[in-house]
Amino acid sequence: MSKVISVTVEDVRFPTSLSLDGSDAVNVAPDYSAAYVVVATDAGDAGHALVFTSGRGNDIVAHAIGSLGAQLVGEDVEPLLARMGDLSRRLTRDSQFRWLGPEKGVIHMASGALLNAMWDLRAKRAGQPLWLHLAEMEVEDLLEAIDFAHLTDALSVEEARDILTVGQAGKAERIAELQERGYPAYTTSPGWLGYSDEKLVRLSRDAVAEGFGMIKLKVAGDLEDDKRRLALVREAIGDHPVAVDANQKWEVAEAIAWMNELAPYQPYWIEEPISDADVLGHLDVKRGIHPTRVATGELVPSRIVFKQLLKLGAIDVMQIDSTRVAGVNENIANLLLAAKFGVPVCPHAGGVGLCEMVQHLSFFDYAVVSRDQAGRFIEYVDHLHEHFVDPVVVQNGRYLAPRRPGFSSEMLEDSRREWAFPDGPGWKGLDPSARTEETRALAERFSPYQ
Repeated sequence: MSKVISVTVEDVRFPTSLSLDGSDAVNVAPDYSAAYVVVATDAGDAGHALVFTSGRGNDIVAHAIGSLGAQLVGEDVEPLLARMGDLSRRLTRDSQFRWLGPEKGVIHMASGALLNAMWDLRAKRAGQPLWLHLAEMEVEDLLEAIDFAHLTDALSVEEARDILTVGQAGKAERIAELQERGYPAYTTSPGWLGYSDEKLVRLSRDAVAEGFGMIKLKVAGDLEDDKRRLALVREAIGDHPVAVDANQKWEVAEAIAWMNELAPYQPYWIEEPISDADVLGHLDVKRGIHPTRVATGELVPSRIVFKQLLKLGAIDVMQIDSTRVAGVNENIANLLLAAKFGVPVCPHAGGVGLCEMVQHLSFFDYAVVSRDQAGRFIEYVDHLHEHFVDPVVVQNGRYLAPRRPGFSSEMLEDSRREWAFPDGPGWKGLDPSARTEETRALAERFSPYQ
């Protein structure tokens, strides 16, 4: 029997604000960051995971992970890994920590980081990439991992069991298909709001040539700018699918009016038109802009909010995130909810490590839960993959199946050391005037706080 000997947390940040990579109408100049955790055992192995943030506040998330993770030190590892559902409920229902949520925000993401680290360790010990490990788990073991609290009016244990049982038929063939052909991707890399028109057009053409099934543009900074940028993209790539993303900038009526102005450019979906918490507002937007699809999810804090969006029929596309909720456990529940209501899941990715991690959830979804790839993509953003031990691989617009054991969530030690905040060599050597006048002006122009 092995024991947890340490839970180590690191504050890792990258200065992406200097080039405005990741810029949108709300997150105008993010520094992509990771509150990074290593759960080490006396057997010499470890589980790795992270929570993605956009810079300031990363230390708050890191502190929460450390505070919550302290209770795992000294615990026997094997019982924790054998009953991941028990571990999930223990972390998310801690009678004192839950006051900081419950089941939302920083403390919930901290729970998710620890759970994801344990899933990484479990898959490594099984010698399998996590998606395959999940796909080959027994139905009852998958059910044990899920917290059905506050879900049973929408998804009962019996309904979840039925979905997973049906998913066993043809599973081996779907796994083989994933290993041979991978999973469709779309890319946001061309569409950051701070990019020049020339860069937007060039990267859009490149994305289509590289085989991506869809591209996505950030919108909601300025209506006339949005029209001009969409017109440029349509001229460059024709009728190829193009989604748009407002990052929750609008009010309900504003979203409807703005999107009806953009309708001639045939957006495939509008992502995050309004606050993720405004469930009723999503339904109003969906009705007001039909037939344009409504997508949301990257900031949805829990399965309970997803339940409401799905029961109400307020979204057309569900976008799970690998670090926003309580880890793999809660995302299994989210995938089952989407399957119950017949809504496709197109995960949010990008950031730091999100592509690496969320690919496992979509591969598992196709193998066992949805059994369908029609109208489904995993987001891809070409940033910071070089910092990971098992970086994502995208070829011809498709994610290739991860083959290395684990959750693909382990960062290179050298990268973590270089970009440790604030004292890593990368930060100490950074020229504070490196941001150009152009990028500074763009950040100020699109600030939502003016």
